[in-house]
Parts: sequence; structure tokens; C-alpha cells
Amino acid sequence: MNPRADASNLSHQFLIAMPGMADSTFSGSVIYVCEHSARGALGLVVNRATDIALKDLFDRVDLPLDQPLLATQTVYYGGPVQTERGFVLHDPTDKTYASTLHIPGGLQMTTSKDVLEHISAGDGPTRFFVALGYSGWSAGQLEDEIAHNGWLTVEADAAIVFDIPVEHRFEAAMSLMGISTLSLSQTAGHA
Repeated sequence: MNPRADASNLSHQFLIAMPGMADSTFSGSVIYVCEHSARGALGLVVNRATDIALKDLFDRVDLPLDQPLLATQTVYYGGPVQTERGFVLHDPTDKTYASTLHIPGGLQMTTSKDVLEHISAGDGPTRFFVALGYSGWSAGQLEDEIAHNGWLTVEADAAIVFDIPVEHRFEAAMSLMGISTLSLSQTAGHA
């Protein structure tokens, strides 16, 4: 049973792709849902790294990044929509950025360059995740995919996004539900 599938708001939830996911874009994905309403949903894939380092991204937007620990941090593939645009998922901060979505559950997502400027200056969010592109669903589309066993949902744990190595995030998200990846079947049934 998927206890959150009928929830009216899936913000601050993980979507975990079922093994039979037909769309190769999302096969094996864990998506953090940033916004969900009657109009649709927006989320970021949190377990698909790109070959772009944070320093490379900062160079592209003409910002210095002279912090060696951050320079090699990975930029992630957030989804197939607007892949040239950056999305920064981060812990709450007392800074006000030009375009920040406050996600129920405590995290924030900023799309304006000023968050990168603060990171560059060393006074940005403590923990952050940078992705190019996002995953989006039109009204009712995500609910339909969940009803057809495309996704499992579970309340998100920010530690999985910020602290768990990318190659272990799928299993870590599954463990939030008490499920081992070995127990999943590629076919789903209905009672």
C-alpha cells in the first residue's frame, strides 16, 4: 500500500520510480517534489549526477568559486524541462533571494542567480544541491502516474539529498518505506 498516493499535496515527498517505469528519463529515479497543487507538480531528480562540477557552472555564469571543497561538488540532472536553467535546493536561510519557493517541510528552492552569488562569497546556504533542469507534471498527470504504479511516495528526508552519496540515494529513499530494492517486482497488480 502506498499511504501517500491519495494525499492532496505531495510537496516535500520523494517520488521513487518503480522498476517497471516505462519512461527511461525517470527509470531508477528519486525525485524531490518541490511543489504540488491542482495545477500540477514540479520536482528535482536527486540521484542523477552530470559530468559538470560546480566550478564549471560558476564559470559559465561569471562567478568566482575559490572554495576547493565546493569547486568539485557535482551538479545534478534535475529533469528534462529547462535543462539550461539552474535550480538550487537548500536548507532554510535568513537571506532573502529574488526567487525562492518555501517548501512545506522546511527546505527552499531558489532559481535566481543571487543564491549562487552568496555561495560564491561564502555566505550561502549551509547545505545545498544544484541541478540543471526540473521534472514537471501537468494537472492530474502525477496523480495518474501514481495510480498506475509508476511511483512510490514517501515523506522526504533532507539528509538523503544532502548527505548520502548519489549512488546510494535510491536505496536510502526506499528504506524510508521499509522496502529493500531486492523485493520490488517489475510488474504491479491491483487488489
